[in-house]
Amino acid sequence: MSHIGNYDDARKNFTWEISEKELGYVPGAVINIGEYCTDRICRMGKADKLALIWEGHDGHVKKYTFNDMRQLTNTIAAFLKSNGIGDGERVCLFMDKVPELYFGFLGVLKLGAIAQPLFSAFGADSLLTRLEDAGTSVVITQKKHLAKVRTIVPQLPTLKLIVVVDDDGVKPLREKEVAFHMDEAERVDSFDIFPSLAETPSVLHYTSGTTGKPKGAQHVHYSLISQYITAKYVLDLHDDDIYWCTADPGWVTGTSYGIIGPWANGVTQCVTDTGFKAESWYRFLETMKITVWYSAPTAIRSLMKEGIDVVKKFDLSALRHLCSVGEPLNAEAVLWSQEAFGRMFHDTFWQTETGSMMITNFPGMPIKPGSMGKPFPGITAGVVDLSTFEEITTPGLVGLIAIRPGWPSMFRTYWKNEATYQNKFKNGWYLCGDRASIDEDGYYWFVGRDDDVINTAGHLVGPFEIESALLEHPAVAESAAVGKPDPVNMEVVKVFIALKPGIEANKMLELDIMNFVRKKLSALAMPQDIEFVASLPRTRSGKIMRRVLRAKEWGEDIGDISTLEND
Repeated sequence: MSHIGNYDDARKNFTWEISEKELGYVPGAVINIGEYCTDRICRMGKADKLALIWEGHDGHVKKYTFNDMRQLTNTIAAFLKSNGIGDGERVCLFMDKVPELYFGFLGVLKLGAIAQPLFSAFGADSLLTRLEDAGTSVVITQKKHLAKVRTIVPQLPTLKLIVVVDDDGVKPLREKEVAFHMDEAERVDSFDIFPSLAETPSVLHYTSGTTGKPKGAQHVHYSLISQYITAKYVLDLHDDDIYWCTADPGWVTGTSYGIIGPWANGVTQCVTDTGFKAESWYRFLETMKITVWYSAPTAIRSLMKEGIDVVKKFDLSALRHLCSVGEPLNAEAVLWSQEAFGRMFHDTFWQTETGSMMITNFPGMPIKPGSMGKPFPGITAGVVDLSTFEEITTPGLVGLIAIRPGWPSMFRTYWKNEATYQNKFKNGWYLCGDRASIDEDGYYWFVGRDDDVINTAGHLVGPFEIESALLEHPAVAESAAVGKPDPVNMEVVKVFIALKPGIEANKMLELDIMNFVRKKLSALAMPQDIEFVASLPRTRSGKIMRRVLRAKEWGEDIGDISTLEND
């Protein structure tokens, strides 16, 4: 049975105090995320329970109990402290999905320092931008990424220490570089955990907007209150679950729900440090007997391409709850998951800045395929007018998704950029930068990013809707829809299409696709221009970068896309 029960009842009766009481937190007391995810779980009698089952790219498996994790996070915190690192300093975690990344994150928080996770695929320039902005003191990394760090050291006067977690001693380390082997180090059983309070900074996540340099969204330890209860209610985590979040901790899902949420709930989670392949993912699900799976629409659509027959090779009967995050999940993918796994994916909507789930499809709640779902019980959400920021109450009208400030995991500022932070709030709302409508049943329907939405002849057309329709055309492998300047209609729809293998582009196919969309959606949504391409510009996690395509059409500067490229 799900934790949340009836959604409407939960919405009426919910307060964040429910989460505080379950966690044993009293307002004004010490709250340290690192302690709550490790020491606290051990005190609950789960010291010997598996916390992490990790699989390397070579198939090697490591297992750690909650007591192992408690000691190892202490060991990392003590190591940093012995090297002169203290509370409030920024510690960058620049690693692949290895155990040191996960335990390092919690160890940094135990120290009272600020964890700054960054994608290991970042190049030197992207790394420099973020480390320079944050005034980072420490980089914890692997030898495979060390060259990129070394390149920028002369430009980082605040950098005190570079910790290499897998140094083999073959090549000498340089100034500021030290080796640390977590599994071989003498374990620290007792560490004086920093007495952080609710508003003590915890995590600094960098995110790219439409203009300017990447911005550091600053979170605090009190975010745990949201992350714990949303993981419990929406991911439906129970004590006997085996959980897999496919997100990299370089972005917020990988920390909020790949570290904090599951471990604050005392749940065993699995991590694989391998790339995406349908068969290897299915094998991982089968071998680890995963029960709850949190993934991304891009991955789900990639699995769809491989077909149902591949799924049937594996025993995935342990799976009982599926959720998705990162971009809207099109209706076709939801229905496909029902056919493939006997269960629908539950889409969730939130952002780096919100820190936890805002609008979700809950266990037991009827799913409307393609809908984002409804607000989490403790969240007051709405859609507001694009210019007045007044709440729209008419079902079906498109506006900006807005959240009333004050939930525990809301970011507290952009690092050294308070003016941009304040600009995110209008008329008593936090503006998410996305457009949606709400239907008569209270379900939210995503239209597009505020800067992605196509305004043709005064009508708003969502690129996601067009792309979802195109996915159903037998010739289309993937697509991106953007607005193209038009002297009469302001904008018309242009689509970039990658065709399935063996299909040749021609004028007849172009006309067929145009008519297909016109019939599926409307004449306004019909592409006026189709460009066939070999591939589309994508982020590391597979999201299509519409902004790059749109900027080319409009002759605009693309701006900084380094975070997007490695999202």
